[in-house]
Amino acid sequence: MAKLLLGKEVNSSINERISEDVRLLKEKGISPTLGIVRVGEREDDLSYERGASKRCEMLGVEVKKFVLPADVSQDELMKVIDEVNNDDEIHGVLIFRPLPKHLDERAVINALKHEKDVDGITAGSMYGVFTGEPVGYPPCTPQACMEILDYYGIDCKGKNAVVIGRSLVVGKPAAMMLLKKNATVTVCHTKTVNMPEIARNADILIVAAGRAGVIGKDYVSEGQIIIDVGINVNDEGKLCGDVLFDEAEPVAGMITPVPGGVGAVTTSVLVEHVVQAAKKLLY
Repeated sequence: MAKLLLGKEVNSSINERISEDVRLLKEKGISPTLGIVRVGEREDDLSYERGASKRCEMLGVEVKKFVLPADVSQDELMKVIDEVNNDDEIHGVLIFRPLPKHLDERAVINALKHEKDVDGITAGSMYGVFTGEPVGYPPCTPQACMEILDYYGIDCKGKNAVVIGRSLVVGKPAAMMLLKKNATVTVCHTKTVNMPEIARNADILIVAAGRAGVIGKDYVSEGQIIIDVGINVNDEGKLCGDVLFDEAEPVAGMITPVPGGVGAVTTSVLVEHVVQAAKKLLY
């Protein structure tokens, strides 16, 4: 029976750090603030916005919202990006994506200052992730994976780590972060041959396949550490991960549940990035 890597425990640790930093910032007259840019009324965007706003409120971080209609023009949206870039009272910016198809999403991303890119979407932030330079911020989800590994004292040095998924949102940055922790990293994707065998040989398996229940017991080995990034809705309408939990949990040594694992930590990482951006005003 695997040990559960619970997001709420990791959150408590991160939130302690955030609360202390917020207290110190406010003593210096700085109120850390997140700017949220949302186009349209997508339910998944609204759900994440509610969670982020609630977490910010709980930790003393302000939120400024910029809500635009789904048919907003490119020019109007770019004006908002310019506004948040130049507002010194906004320290970090979250832009909900994907944007409606009539908008040039890449142009919007490229226009955002990497200093305010707390969600790790700009080229500057990616440069920071891939080079180790202190530029921008890493994407929140892979950073949440690293926070879980750190909190539970999992030493990656010399370990075989396998990442399933190669997106810039999770897979590639997660691989770079594991390399920084001195793991030996393999990235699997849709063209990988013998993926179950490669996955079984991993000491640490991070799954960001983006499909419900695609990773079953044939991918898992005894004592393995499994970080399931997936958040999906199954045929019964319940949240589930990319890993078949009931098959993996009896075999693995440690595993994140879904819900209650990586997703629970992601919002705390976002808020901490905002606070870190505000702290840079002190130096």
